[in-house]
Amino acid sequence: MQFLSENLKKYRIMKGLTQEDIAEYLHVTPQSVSKWERGECYPDITFLPALANILETSVDLLLGMDTIRAEETRYRIHQTAHEFMRNGDYSSAEKVYRDALLIYPNKPGMILGLAEVLALRGESEEAIRLMERGLPVSINEKQKATVRAVLCFLYAKCGRMEEANTLAATLPHIRESREMIQPLLEKGMEEGEIDQQIRKIIQG
Repeated sequence: MQFLSENLKKYRIMKGLTQEDIAEYLHVTPQSVSKWERGECYPDITFLPALANILETSVDLLLGMDTIRAEETRYRIHQTAHEFMRNGDYSSAEKVYRDALLIYPNKPGMILGLAEVLALRGESEEAIRLMERGLPVSINEKQKATVRAVLCFLYAKCGRMEEANTLAATLPHIRESREMIQPLLEKGMEEGEIDQQIRKIIQG
C-alpha cells in the first residue's frame, strides 16, 4: 500500500478529476479522498476496482506493483553481480551490469555498479567516467561513499593527484575517510597497491 496514496493523486490529476469528483463516484466524502491521497488512511479494499475503473488504470498500477517489481528486479541484478564479483568473475559481473543498463540506462545504482566492476578490472578511464556520471544523481549514501573512495584511487592511478586529494578531503567514513586515504595517496603507491586498495573498498 506504500505507493497507493501517491498513485491515487497522480492518476486523478492525469484524468483531470477533482477529489470531489472521486468522492461523488464512490459515494464517500471529499475529506476521505483527501486522507487517502495524504496517506492518513486507505480506501476500503472493495473500492480498489472502482477506483481503477474511474482512473482508467489497473489495481496493480494503483498499488504500485510495477514499481515494486522493478525494485525487486534491480535488487536481484545487484545480488547476482556482487556474487560474481566476490568470486572474482569480473567479466560476468560486467555483463550483468551492461545488460541491466540496457533496461535501466539512467539508474545510478546500475551505472555505479558497472563502474565498480570496471575499477576492479583495471579499466580506470571508463570507471571514472561512469562514477562522475552516477555520483551526482545517486541517493544511496553508502554506495556513494564507497564510489568516492574508489574514485580517489582511480584519479591517483591516472595521475590526477589534485582531483584525488580534493575528493579525499571530503570523505566522511572510516574505511573510506580522508584520514585513511590521504596518507596513502601522499606516500605514493605502485599500481598493484592501488588495485589492492580498490578491491578492499569495494569488496571489504
